Amino acid sequence: MDFDKMNGLVPAIIQDADTAKVLMLGFMNKEAYDKTVETGKVTFFSRTKNRLWTKGEESGNFLNVVSIKEDCDQDTLLIQVHPVGPVCHTGTDTCWGEKNEQPVMFLKHLQDFITKRHEEMPEGSYTTSLFESGVNKMAQKVGEEAVETVIEACNGTDERLIYEGADLIYHLIVLLTSKGYSLEDLARELQERHSASWKKH
Repeated sequence: MDFDKMNGLVPAIIQDADTAKVLMLGFMNKEAYDKTVETGKVTFFSRTKNRLWTKGEESGNFLNVVSIKEDCDQDTLLIQVHPVGPVCHTGTDTCWGEKNEQPVMFLKHLQDFITKRHEEMPEGSYTTSLFESGVNKMAQKVGEEAVETVIEACNGTDERLIYEGADLIYHLIVLLTSKGYSLEDLARELQERHSASWKKH
């Protein structure tokens, strides 16, 4: 990093690693950067306090580092984090008063949860019972949920359509996981199909 370009400081853009939402902007000197790398918690150089300042040292709302990237000029950092609590001192999720949420990202959390269930197979879990039932039963369950979703779309209510659609996605993730795949594999397939060069198999 070129810390000399701006008199020893570089801007550090803080981004949520899961939602991709920009949370805040701070500044780091070499010492703050080194401490961030060492501790895994974002530490800035506070220009008002004229000292190092670890975000969350008073509030407990730490920024746990996921990755650190330099830009092409080596004078700006992009730091992806998992935030603990609201980021702004005013109590909002971001320093621009935005909500740091994208409901679709819950699917990633759900995939991780189901993968963990598959690894640990805890007793008393509905997901565990699905895995134990075998591929044929899991596939049958996906088919049942698909039919129920279609019925609600054609002759039911919007509320029930969303309910049954959620059941369908959940059971599909379970089936995929049992076969060693995940929602990410479906996303990659769809991404390839979105390319202008994609040709149907």
